[in-house]
Amino acid sequence: MAARKWGSCDFRQLKNLQEKLNKLQRDDFQAFCEEAAKELAARLLAKVIKRTPVGQYEPSSGKTGGTLRRGWTAKTEEEAMKGAVPGAKAYVNSLNVIKVGNMYQIEIINPVHYASYVEYGHRTRDHKGWVPGRFMLTISENELKTQAPKIIEKKLMKYLEECFDGK
Repeated sequence: MAARKWGSCDFRQLKNLQEKLNKLQRDDFQAFCEEAAKELAARLLAKVIKRTPVGQYEPSSGKTGGTLRRGWTAKTEEEAMKGAVPGAKAYVNSLNVIKVGNMYQIEIINPVHYASYVEYGHRTRDHKGWVPGRFMLTISENELKTQAPKIIEKKLMKYLEECFDGK
């Protein structure tokens, strides 16, 4: 019986593919997930800041509005009142991403003491009426939940292109 020749094979491409797949499994993917979480958090902040109402006061009162809005990127209520707070992107980059199981979490809070009252509503001072909530965070979260899959898919495709194209 004659020996059959099956042809030749260049295993360099398979080796190259293996190296790229290994790169995906290493810390690069962890960094990608943290970066994606921060991008989503920055988008959430941009939405909630726009929706947060600014108090309107008489000039003679000495009060200025915007404390609640500034609170989204402040670490303390005092910082929000002073007005010395970073932008949403810089603030998010300073936050820690926590991995819990297979989820990545970033905690977004507003340290201003009355933030929850504006969000969910509250009784009037005389306790005879109700001021409805503005739901600025709730609405922003729900809006982002619908947009997040496309944002992450686009970011993932770019990441995979970089991994497999070697850019």
